[in-house]
Amino acid sequence: MKYSCIGLYDLPDEILMIILKKLNNFDVLFTLHGVNERLNRLIKDSIFTSRLTFVKWISNNFIDLISSDMILNRFRLQILPEIRHKIEWLDLESSSMKYVLRAAHYPNLYGLGLYNINEESVRCLFTNEILSSGIFKSQITTLLITTNKSDDHHEAPLSVEEICVDIFNVCTRLTALTLYESSHRSPLRFNFEELSPPNIYSSSLLILNIRVQCFANCLYLLDGRFSQRHTLYVDMVNAYCPQNYKNQGDLPNLRCFSLSCYFKISNYDETILPLLYRMSNLEVLGLCFTVCDRETFIDGNDLKRRIINQEKITQCHIYSYPSLMPYCGSITNNFPGGLCKNVRTVLLYDEYPFEHEFFLRIVQSFPYMQELCMSNLKSQNRKHSYQSSNDNQNLSVIKYFFLSELRIVNVHDDYMEEFLFDTKACLPKNVSLHLNSESLQRVTRYFTRDVTRMNCAKIDMLYLYGERKRSNSLQEYFPNAEIQFSGFMGI
Repeated sequence: MKYSCIGLYDLPDEILMIILKKLNNFDVLFTLHGVNERLNRLIKDSIFTSRLTFVKWISNNFIDLISSDMILNRFRLQILPEIRHKIEWLDLESSSMKYVLRAAHYPNLYGLGLYNINEESVRCLFTNEILSSGIFKSQITTLLITTNKSDDHHEAPLSVEEICVDIFNVCTRLTALTLYESSHRSPLRFNFEELSPPNIYSSSLLILNIRVQCFANCLYLLDGRFSQRHTLYVDMVNAYCPQNYKNQGDLPNLRCFSLSCYFKISNYDETILPLLYRMSNLEVLGLCFTVCDRETFIDGNDLKRRIINQEKITQCHIYSYPSLMPYCGSITNNFPGGLCKNVRTVLLYDEYPFEHEFFLRIVQSFPYMQELCMSNLKSQNRKHSYQSSNDNQNLSVIKYFFLSELRIVNVHDDYMEEFLFDTKACLPKNVSLHLNSESLQRVTRYFTRDVTRMNCAKIDMLYLYGERKRSNSLQEYFPNAEIQFSGFMGI
């Protein structure tokens, strides 16, 4: 029997396209551009050129894929000038974005994703005459920005309000804006002093997705300064609002409104309801928060009586939908599952044990989870049945791809094993771990247990609660971690 050797170039265009679609557009262009005429023709298809992403999410941050002058020059001098007319969207990291934006004229560019924006990059972008008078002023209609705090304590703190002022002063054709922090570890939210609000206006903005500090900031965004806006997504920390703030005036253009809040809301009747009554033509409403200090539950009947019946609508559907806010709290064993791509912080609590399958359901429901906090003092019921069945071979190892912070202080030892045993969990590198010192000693058998060694080596920050006892064996067991002791025992 004769064997034939078929190379990549022997494949028909249709098969090559199927293969190339499996790859990152950045890699396709960087690797194959200029190889031969046939590949050049294929990789210039709009599938690979309409949206170019030069960033990647790794270890709790956005990383610039343009990591060297060689890569930058190849794109800046060779690739981008040839495909510039096909590019419609660019995702760029702050350190290299000015070079990419100035590499060529992009006549069809309408969307930008700018990541890890800091003080220097803000000044560079919005004071550059070429960029501010060209791309930003006449072309960009959709803008996504993630902010990042500077590690230099001598620099003035980054102001989200000042960024907004610059954006709306320069991007006069902007119709959609999304603005949030790059990481939950460096929270930056729209906030301002009560007596000195920023001067922000836009007659073109239609969609705004933003994170604010309090309810007063939300009201500021709804006082008429965005006259054409029809969609607003707001995530706030708390529902604080001074009494002198006006929560009145019809909002006839608003069709879609979503409001989420991190802390519990105790003034729901005085703040949230009056705001919703202003939205006379609302078609889509999302409310994601916990209400406290009420004598009655807010159920479907309450929503229908106090909100829906007040609106000018003929049909209504009330249902649970994947969370739009970045956190999801008080999850118990009754959690039904479902895909929630926006959630980054998850809080678990129950008076009944969590089994291994529960954590698998959590990871499947929150695939981009970065922070996990847990409180459960009940031992697992099925732990021993797992141990007696083929030495845990029937367990699937749960991979926490994006986890960067794990808080398991107030938990039974079984749950520490859930996250530290390499037969049960696979943690990513550079995780911050919070746990009880005595529990850690028991689970690791005083830092001698092999099954916990692999995941412990991936920890870069270790916060120990309880007994303050530093030892050489502890540091050797966590070779890459900075170790800190704390007296506070929290979730």
